[in-house]
Amino acid sequence: MYESGEDYLETIYLLSKKNGVVHSIDVARDLGFSRPSVSRAVGILKNDGYLIMNEDSELILTEKGLKKAIEVFDKHKALTSFLMLTAGVNEDIAETDACRIEHIISPETYEGIKKFIRSDVVRKYAEKLPKFIDYESKPMRGSKKEQ
Repeated sequence: MYESGEDYLETIYLLSKKNGVVHSIDVARDLGFSRPSVSRAVGILKNDGYLIMNEDSELILTEKGLKKAIEVFDKHKALTSFLMLTAGVNEDIAETDACRIEHIISPETYEGIKKFIRSDVVRKYAEKLPKFIDYESKPMRGSKKEQ
């Protein structure tokens, strides 16, 4: 799956947690994309089995789509935490970089990072890690709502 597809799934997941119901226009507004661009992406994601659109034009993640969206979102949170802790950067910078890294990181490296941030060495710094921040109430870095 391409980076853009992962971004769409993650956005649909977060919007559904926040609003309950998601339409293409919600995704377009959140990401700052045109409705035709979102419509094209939604069509691809539907064809690939990641989401369905019901009779009310609501976007609903399939089991496959939900699994992928949660995977991307978890990577985002873990990488943001890792970058803040190890590089000492602020949350905005860490989140921006995590958005880029989450799409290209190998499974082995990601597992190593998760293991590291869950280690006893890191536990004493846990209050500094953004995994405890309510991400659902904040717009994703780079989203139109953020401006």
